Amino acid sequence: MRRTAALALSLFALVACGSPAEDPAAGPADDLPSTSAIVEAVTKDDALAATLPDAIAQAGKLRVGSNIQNPPNNFYAADGKTPVGSEVDLVKALGAKLGLTVEHQDMAFGSLITSLQAGRIDVTMAAMNDTPERQQAIDFVDYFTSGITIMVQKGNPAGIKSPDDLCGKSVAVNLGSSQETYAKQFQCLSGDPIGVTATDSDTQNQNQLRTGRVAAILNDLPTAVYVAKTAGDGEFFEVVDLAPINGGPYGIGVNKNTPELSAALRGALQALIDDGTYGKILEAWDVEQGAVTKATVNGQ
Repeated sequence: MRRTAALALSLFALVACGSPAEDPAAGPADDLPSTSAIVEAVTKDDALAATLPDAIAQAGKLRVGSNIQNPPNNFYAADGKTPVGSEVDLVKALGAKLGLTVEHQDMAFGSLITSLQAGRIDVTMAAMNDTPERQQAIDFVDYFTSGITIMVQKGNPAGIKSPDDLCGKSVAVNLGSSQETYAKQFQCLSGDPIGVTATDSDTQNQNQLRTGRVAAILNDLPTAVYVAKTAGDGEFFEVVDLAPINGGPYGIGVNKNTPELSAALRGALQALIDDGTYGKILEAWDVEQGAVTKATVNGQ
């Protein structure tokens, strides 16, 4: 889903390449939920920390690969440097439970799995769907449930009410995402197939929708709802009223060579679920509809 250089453009996204520009969708990027007290209240669980792989325990930190442009899951604060969002808070809480500091590395969505396999990062956390195909490459600690949503211009001038209405039209998606796969594989029963424009920038996709170069954006439910509420004070976009498509879990990606880390993260997540920290973080970001009640690895 993204770029090489972070630029603070708006409340909900940053784009690649170039210098800061005026964004008509920009809002009060410092108007964020107050979650620091929730995260700072988390205490280390010595028993769980003792199960970490030696290399991570000795380093004392968790290197998290993400694509930081996906509000409310992960994006940048007004300074253009500080990662914020529901996932950012959650992984910090997981780190605290395991006695680790968290270090985010921002990278293109399509490079996350290969970076994890190469050992450049310890985990991924980027609203990545846990799918059987991805499980062939990495393991997942599942922490949230979401699905694909269709976002259109305010007033829905293209009259899109279902995926079938996208046939013969162009849609924007994030490169390497589940939405891209879905749109390319969608079987149109009549007429032309869906035209797919894949980019590394949510803001670029939104600009294409605002200017009519695409008829819709396919994105995950939390992001689509958040952007529709905030872009242009809610005047630019709306979400088509239909059930999420291909609903499934988000997972923290973990290298298959470090099953101890998967187990430690699952234990820490369950502890946060049980003590209420997990629910407080999701409620603060207004995404509690995707909460899970049990921490699992690869859905089990």
